[in-house]
Amino acid sequence: MLVCQGPGIGSVTHKSTWALGARTKKWLLADVISTVEFSHSGDLLATGDKGGRVVIFQREQENKSRPHSRGEYNVYSTFQSHEPEFDYLKSLEIEEKINKIRWLPQQGAARFLLSTNDKTIKLWKISERDKRAEGYNLKDEDGRLRDPLRITALRVPILKPMDLMVEASPRRIFANAHTYHINSISVNSDHETYLSADDLRINLWHLEITDRSFNIVDIKPANMEELTEVITAAEFHPHQCNVLVYSSSKGTIRLCDMRSSALCDRHSKFFEEPEDPSSRSFFSEIISSVSDVKFSHSGRYMMTRDYLSVKVWDLNMESRPVETHQVHEYLRSKLCSLYENDCIFDKFECCWNGSDRNGTSDTPGKVWKEPYLQLPLRKKIPRSSNRIAAEKVTRGLKCASNSLQLDTYVLLKPS
Repeated sequence: MLVCQGPGIGSVTHKSTWALGARTKKWLLADVISTVEFSHSGDLLATGDKGGRVVIFQREQENKSRPHSRGEYNVYSTFQSHEPEFDYLKSLEIEEKINKIRWLPQQGAARFLLSTNDKTIKLWKISERDKRAEGYNLKDEDGRLRDPLRITALRVPILKPMDLMVEASPRRIFANAHTYHINSISVNSDHETYLSADDLRINLWHLEITDRSFNIVDIKPANMEELTEVITAAEFHPHQCNVLVYSSSKGTIRLCDMRSSALCDRHSKFFEEPEDPSSRSFFSEIISSVSDVKFSHSGRYMMTRDYLSVKVWDLNMESRPVETHQVHEYLRSKLCSLYENDCIFDKFECCWNGSDRNGTSDTPGKVWKEPYLQLPLRKKIPRSSNRIAAEKVTRGLKCASNSLQLDTYVLLKPS
């Protein structure tokens, strides 16, 4: 995996700075990275792979001889987040692949993150331990219990330094709430709740309650033959805990306010760009499907990603995006071939940088600058499916020749 960085704010030139992980010609499918996520401070980088593992990298301290350079990222912790499972009632194999990772805001010495595969979400605690207790009364130094009759004096245990050990322990397991594959998780700004979304439903969870969740969006029709669209991505607003947004395979984005009703079956705002009739083709509905949506850190704008473009929306203007960037325009003439080998159903992600001035998507070399967003923003906060129903596939970036099938991700470090 490559970590990229630019010289500073306003610059649109990014280059590969470090390569994380061993470089080898032989690799296993389980080692392919499926998701990456920076912590809010940018000091930690979590990666999930198709083998169900989570590897966390930590940024080293900056070199004093080069004060303007960033420290390199080294392996901080590795743990097995998910294991392969089998649903005997539905005769369905559940892969261990990590679909999404989301960090919770740090409120103490320990850090917490959410990781999910297709069905189960887990809350992990990442903590450090550099001291150990010695001098117990009821057990020896090797851990064996002492005979109470031989204890003649009361000892006070003391803490002695030890080599740093990073522990990852599961704190909560949220399961059995989704019939379809989970494609999104998002932590709310109240730091108490989060949402999880699959193809047809969005559930609201409390971080302390694992046995129940609240369904806040349900687009499943009474007759599945009438199904025309699925949910592709969902995210909470970064500041307003009652506002969420979700995208669909029809290329639309709906903004919902949970204060209006318990079930957000009616949206507050509806974002859709009118289609040009002259450019409509057999593939129009497929390539217009939104695969990712991200709020800017200020909460004023949204970035959406479809197959051929990235769009920036102003929440106050629903009729059309304020910016449209073509990132795969050279593939427009190859859509027929991409349809035949299913590459046209690949999903791509997008993200903002820490200042909301630049954006990137998981297409090599595509980093752009938003001239519209050069206007002063109200707040700058550092932070860090597409074929319908059964035919839905989720893949990473592929080259057009279909000879390479590696998931590729590009992510900007928070300011």
